[in-house]
Amino acid sequence: MNSLISDDYVIRAIRADEWTAVRRLRLDALRDPVAPLAFLDTYEDAAARADSFWQERAANSAENASGVRQLIAEASDGEWVGTVTVLVEEAGSTDWAGFPVERRQAHVVGVFVRPEHRGNGLIKALFEAGLEWAWERGAERVRLLVHEDNSRAQAAYRKVGFAPSGVTVALAGDTGEQELEFVLPRS
Repeated sequence: MNSLISDDYVIRAIRADEWTAVRRLRLDALRDPVAPLAFLDTYEDAAARADSFWQERAANSAENASGVRQLIAEASDGEWVGTVTVLVEEAGSTDWAGFPVERRQAHVVGVFVRPEHRGNGLIKALFEAGLEWAWERGAERVRLLVHEDNSRAQAAYRKVGFAPSGVTVALAGDTGEQELEFVLPRS
């Protein structure tokens, strides 16, 4: 899957041997000012992970993986400037939060676009590629979770067609914070 949105970017799946670039982009995402709202991970924890973690992560979500796909936006100079990861969740299983999965669906995670590349349609192109991959695998809907206070991300997800489902997930600890589920049914 190679998708060109302009002469400036190519949207494609990562390759297993690109684990150092996967690590670098993730660490950059975790430095973003809204990272505490956007990711269930910290820069410190991610930076401390062994190379083997990143190698396995890349191998499990690379172009030949079956249930997970990490897509990146690659600028014309070779820099990775955005990413989304899509996971297939099977009906009858339990998701990461302990909720039952009622239908075959895809779950979008790890959404990030470098600030200097925002606002130009890149997030839409990343999502289109991720949605195409999910639909090809028989997903009946695609979902994602977004922090209740992350209005920037909520606006971006609405722009690409997602809507709140009414489902909320409490974050770990007694913070009272929660994430909102946004969904996009297959049309």
